[in-house]
Amino acid sequence: MELDELKLLLNQKIDDSRGLKTPLDIAILLKKKTQSIIHKLKKSLWIEIIFSLVIFLLFGYIGLFSKYTSLQIYFSVFTILCVVFMLVLLYLLQKINKLSNTNMPIKQNLISIHSIIKEFTKRYLQFTLSLIPICLLFSGYLGYQDAKNGVVIDELDTISNKLTSPTKLIVFLVAYLLALSVGVYYFTKWYLKKLYGKYLIQLQDCINELD
Repeated sequence: MELDELKLLLNQKIDDSRGLKTPLDIAILLKKKTQSIIHKLKKSLWIEIIFSLVIFLLFGYIGLFSKYTSLQIYFSVFTILCVVFMLVLLYLLQKINKLSNTNMPIKQNLISIHSIIKEFTKRYLQFTLSLIPICLLFSGYLGYQDAKNGVVIDELDTISNKLTSPTKLIVFLVAYLLALSVGVYYFTKWYLKKLYGKYLIQLQDCINELD
């Protein structure tokens, strides 16, 4: 038998074996696929939890040991936000674990998990963008309190010395806010797509396959 004929015979046998798969076999394969995707989603949540813990420790250290009261207040507030965020992530992880281990129909579980993660990423982006003006106003208020109390932060003093008029200050703040907003928006979109977006697409594909 020539090589080409052998290849043809093998391909036919493979096609035949695929055609013999029962609905149960297909369901088992699909379940393995969905479990793999859910596992990757859980892994992404754990990455976020660990990253949040690192930020919590860093901000907590600055909040406790900075020589400037304004920085202590600023980073202490965001240390608390890190704790809240970690609690949200742990809740999501627990929710996904519960859904993936229930006896409900697999399609209903996938729809629930997809809905939860999709809503989370949407709120994540909105919350991140809303923090930008809040952080700017909060830091501005703390800086004003420092200036009123005669406390000077060297880095801020260097910038303020270059902005010799109110117009320059306004232009600088507007440009800074716009640049920061655009940068944070695109970085957060990329970050969420990397951690969750592609798995949401795969989950939706699995849901469509179950229809």
